[in-house]
This record gives sequence, structure tokens and C-alpha cells, in this order.
Amino acid sequence: MNSDSQSAKPPATYSHRLADIVGTLIAVVTLTLPVFVIAHYSTNVPESQQPMTYELKTGGR
Repeated sequence: MNSDSQSAKPPATYSHRLADIVGTLIAVVTLTLPVFVIAHYSTNVPESQQPMTYELKTGGR
């Protein structure tokens, strides 16, 4: 056994940093995009929309 051998360290490579950035970007988009879509469609309601009314006919003679 060699006592002067270095211990195995995980290399901090560029791909790990890129994976962290991409993962963070995906998380941010996943959390914020639904909020913006819901806000857009909930405020995009036509104001001239008429309420729907129905006449109920009674079965009287």
C-alpha cells in the first residue's frame, strides 16, 4: 500500500456547474411560468360579455 497516494476527490468540472445553472433555470421557469400564464388569462376576459339568462316555462295550464 502506498501511504502517500492522494484520496479520491470528485472533480469540480465545468459540466457540474453547467448542470447546476440549467437545473436552477428549469426550476425558476417551472415555478414562475404558471403564475404568469394564470395572470394573463384571468385578466384577459372580454368586458362586453353578456350574462347568460334562461327563461323557465312553468307547466301550468
